[in-house]
Amino acid sequence: MTQVKVLNPIKHRQLTVDEYHRMGEVGILHPEERVELLDGEILQMSPIGRRHAAYVDRISNWLMREFGTRSIVHIQNPVVLNDYSEPQPDIVLLPPREDFYIETGVSASDVYLVIEVSDTTLEFDVTEKLPRYALAEIPEVWIVDANANQIEVYRNPVEGKYQSSQIVKRGDRIAVSAFPDIALDSSLLLFDS
Repeated sequence: MTQVKVLNPIKHRQLTVDEYHRMGEVGILHPEERVELLDGEILQMSPIGRRHAAYVDRISNWLMREFGTRSIVHIQNPVVLNDYSEPQPDIVLLPPREDFYIETGVSASDVYLVIEVSDTTLEFDVTEKLPRYALAEIPEVWIVDANANQIEVYRNPVEGKYQSSQIVKRGDRIAVSAFPDIALDSSLLLFDS
C-alpha cells in the first residue's frame, strides 16, 4: 500500500494597511488605479459610471448643505477598519476637525455614517463590505441601491452584525442617527426611476 504524503495547504499572506500604502509610495500601485484593501487582499474595483457618480454628487451636496460645519463629508477616500482593511467608501460623514485628519487619517472609530452607492456592486456591498463595517463598529451604513432607487439603512452593530435595518423609498423621511434633528424627504437623495 502506497502512503500519500499530505502537503501543507497553501497559505495566503495578508498585506497590512502600512504595506499597502508603501506599495503606493514606491509606484507598485498607481494613483489612478481603483483598488481597495479588504482583509489583506487588494481588490480591483470597477470604474465609476455616470449614474453612480451622479448619486455620489447629489448625496454629498445634500450632506454638505445640511450639516455645514457640524461634519466633514469625506468623498471616495480611505477609512482604516483594522490593520488589514482600508476600503474607500463612496461617502463618509465625520466629526469636524481642524486638521481634516491629515495627521492620523480616518479610522472606523471616527465615522458617523458610511454611504455606499450600488449600481453594479450591490451584492458585494451587502455581503462583503457591510459585515466588515459592522465588525469595525461603524454605527450606521446606508447602501443606496441605484437600480431599485431606494436606500438600505443599517444601524447598531453588535458582534459583526447590524441589529436594525430598514428600506427607505422615495418620499420617505430619512435622518442620520448622529443628527436626528435633521430629517428630510429621501426624494432629495434619490433620482426619479
